[in-house]
Amino acid sequence: MAEGSGSGSGGGASGRGPPCPGAASAFRRWEQLRRRAATPWARGLLAAAAGLGLLYAVLRVPVRLRDGLAAVTVFLSTLTPKFYFALTVTSSFISGLIFVFEWWHFRKYGTSFIEQVSVSHLRPLIGGAESSPPAPAAFSAGENESSRQNMPECKVWRNPLNLFRGAEYSRYMWVTGKEPLTYYDMNLSAQDHQTFFTCDTDALRPSDTVMQKAWRERNPQARIKAAYQALELNNDCATAYVLLAEEEATTIVDAEKYFKQALKAGEMIYKKSQNCHSQSPQHEAQLRRDTNVLVYVKRRLAMCARKLGRIREAVKMMRDLMKEFPLLSMLNIHENLLEALLELQAYADVQAVLAKYDDISLPKSAAICYTAALLKARAVSERFSPETASRRGLSTAEINAVEAIHRAVEFNPHVPKYLLEMKSLVLPPEHILKRGDSEAVAYAFFHLQHWKRIEGALNLLHCTWEGTFRMIPYPLEKGHLFYPYPSCTETADRELLPTFHEVSVYPQKELPFFIHFTAGLCSFSAMLALLTHQFPELMVIFAKAVLRVLWPVSAPSVLASS
Repeated sequence: MAEGSGSGSGGGASGRGPPCPGAASAFRRWEQLRRRAATPWARGLLAAAAGLGLLYAVLRVPVRLRDGLAAVTVFLSTLTPKFYFALTVTSSFISGLIFVFEWWHFRKYGTSFIEQVSVSHLRPLIGGAESSPPAPAAFSAGENESSRQNMPECKVWRNPLNLFRGAEYSRYMWVTGKEPLTYYDMNLSAQDHQTFFTCDTDALRPSDTVMQKAWRERNPQARIKAAYQALELNNDCATAYVLLAEEEATTIVDAEKYFKQALKAGEMIYKKSQNCHSQSPQHEAQLRRDTNVLVYVKRRLAMCARKLGRIREAVKMMRDLMKEFPLLSMLNIHENLLEALLELQAYADVQAVLAKYDDISLPKSAAICYTAALLKARAVSERFSPETASRRGLSTAEINAVEAIHRAVEFNPHVPKYLLEMKSLVLPPEHILKRGDSEAVAYAFFHLQHWKRIEGALNLLHCTWEGTFRMIPYPLEKGHLFYPYPSCTETADRELLPTFHEVSVYPQKELPFFIHFTAGLCSFSAMLALLTHQFPELMVIFAKAVLRVLWPVSAPSVLASS
């Protein structure tokens, strides 16, 4: 017991147990060897051995290298012109394939495949990736605000002027055979429908239960069939009429009939929900759902009236809707109103709407910025001439118009190419990305006619819009009137817009180095192949001359003998 306790306390004091005999003997031998190596004569012996090894390498390696170069030279000198032709053709073909693949990858994804592979896979292998320190857990209020402002805004918004699926999108697909909507866009719409048109109390009503499943269906025919089943259970199911108006109606007239039935049913349900909304949280959720349905139906009815040429009726419906539900400004109903007022050429009313919504505290859009620019351009565009302006300078009104155009172009630089018809338009998607190409397509699709109606407006835009880029040479780093342009718009727009549309990219990306390199390599190899095929003897002499320049020591004797 005493020995056990003594050994235990000794082990605790030293921090290690008693060493085994084999380890102790090995440790003693290592210490003896280390002490002997530290003596001066041992150091001199090691230095002499290192010197002899270095001398052997200096004398022996050039001899072997010279023999190797001579062997390579002999091999190359015996090659025929057919080999050189085959070599250059193969090199040109392979580099051409790499060039085509690089170009396709850059056009589709905006990056070089070789650079992406080297950065993602090769750099970690050679130790180029450095572990970044973890971000701090908390920031001050100022740092948090500045970081939030510098973050790119890539939130997707519902298109306030989106078309009807059955009466417009489907008709386009029938005529052209092209799908105008992407799966990502339609999936976002399905999520919107489930958010707007369903609530927790749907399980209490069989018709709403059926519609809750209908909004989740991917097949359009299955959704339409479910809508009819809901109407069989309840003839006053407003959401069923909404679905039929959006997807089954093949004309705007038919869609308007369905929406009028939905309005009648929706108003009745909305009044019932108002009377009992304070009874429980479930009734409040039901009131929000019924409010969403009523607002949606009235807005679509106003859009039907606008498309059918009843512009003043549409304007009145939109104004009444904005007065009745002033808190639903996030639905951007004012953009529908702006487009309808421009069609009426009621420019004073357009200016009044802009005065309310073109405020520094409110979110901007292409419709707001470009409509403000259009009104200021209208005052000077008819008499504007670039030659006259360069001689006498710009007037105050012209300066204001140019600044408004620069402001609009900075917010969304993609719009002018569509307004000036430098890029072809497609049907706008159901969702847009602000400051992105999808928003530009949606704006130009509805507002191009308004710019054409004002004489000289497009000419003024053509003469001044590119000047915006001189004010913001580095748009991704620093903005002028708005935050820096977000770098994520290209990826989101490719998800929202159809594949047959060429997405506009801002700022324009320079071609990667490897595209230039592979193009040059392919061209050079093709030129060598052509010269070898046309002048085989001359190219053999040229190849031997190159060998003579590369290996001047061993090449002359071998080439002379050959």
